[in-house]
Amino acid sequence: MFKDYITLALNAVLRRRKRSILTLLGIIIGIAAVVSLITLGQGLKNSISGQFNALGSDKLIISAKGDSFSIGLSTDAVKITSDDLHIIQETQGVSHAAGWIYQSGKIEFNGNVRYYSVSGYPLNKEETTLLWQASNYKLLTGRLLEEGDTYKAMLGYSYTNPEIFGKALELGSKINIQGQDFKVVGFWDKTGSPQDDQGIIIPYQTYEELFNKHDQLGIIIAQVQSGENIDTVAERMTKELRKERKVSEGKEDFSIQTPKQLGAAFGTVIDMVQVVLIGIAAISLAVGGVGITNTMYTNVLERTREIGLLKAVGAKRKDIIIIFVLEAGLYGLVGGLIGLLLGTSFALIVEAAFHAAVGPLLDIQIDPYLLFGALAFTFILGCIAGITPARQASKLSPVEALRYD
Repeated sequence: MFKDYITLALNAVLRRRKRSILTLLGIIIGIAAVVSLITLGQGLKNSISGQFNALGSDKLIISAKGDSFSIGLSTDAVKITSDDLHIIQETQGVSHAAGWIYQSGKIEFNGNVRYYSVSGYPLNKEETTLLWQASNYKLLTGRLLEEGDTYKAMLGYSYTNPEIFGKALELGSKINIQGQDFKVVGFWDKTGSPQDDQGIIIPYQTYEELFNKHDQLGIIIAQVQSGENIDTVAERMTKELRKERKVSEGKEDFSIQTPKQLGAAFGTVIDMVQVVLIGIAAISLAVGGVGITNTMYTNVLERTREIGLLKAVGAKRKDIIIIFVLEAGLYGLVGGLIGLLLGTSFALIVEAAFHAAVGPLLDIQIDPYLLFGALAFTFILGCIAGITPARQASKLSPVEALRYD
């Protein structure tokens, strides 16, 4: 019996192909938008989590409160200083710590002027290595900055191409930063982040001169000793910094976080943006549901004689309701299936485009639960949209329906 219901509903959908296609559009657009947005958002979260997890589970990130989303950029009234760095280095359970800072600087080369981020790194080998690992940079060519360097610079991957200045830079090239010439001693490999790939690293003391930022740090990275509990070390560090900065508990003007916590914070922001965008996309689904209802009302009017014939040969009210509800559900299911294909295809195309343009900024993983859930939702949405027209069809008198012309 159920097979007969499906056959009747499917034949009804296929008989009116043009109307069916128009009815499906709202569902297709809505599901494609929702699936692609969720998939892309999750892909971005995966990539960000991967970047922060690359820092390792044994590191703490210390910054001025409010600077968590502009790490390294100390522009607020609250500052992180070398005194804070010293306190952190002396905290029990800390293996070693290092601080750095950056801001946008004027960069000149080959007669062109650009403005990109310039970072000040310490020249102590141990500290440089820690920050290098924390930045997740890999040396492409040349060397790292060393003690004794003054007007030497390391550049991101983008400078090895001519797109920025019309000419690629090489080892030994002279580049002007804030009116001062620097010799290029190294390049780091492509990271996939435009900001990092266009970044420049110079010695911290030279940075202080150029930007008049004395005794300031944007962020401090602390590595926890092996065998120490990272939360316990963070608690000790918090107490020491409170004492040094003269702030009471609950009124800290600094933040101590693990890479995992920072990744989660970024993920929360992405989730909030996703909710807004998905809410907008859901309007298309609502419109699609209204379109299915409208189509089913029209179908009921056009198939009055067919309904009368079905009742005349023994079909009951529930049979008529099931046939029309299934028909409406098929609109939702087919629209959902096409929308899924379009949405996942779009997400994969965007991922490929990002990989080709800027590197692994997205890590798309198709979630089977999302696909199944989306299909189930569109089928149920279609069924709900078809209930009222189906009930109207079931109430038709067989005699009056057969007389209908």
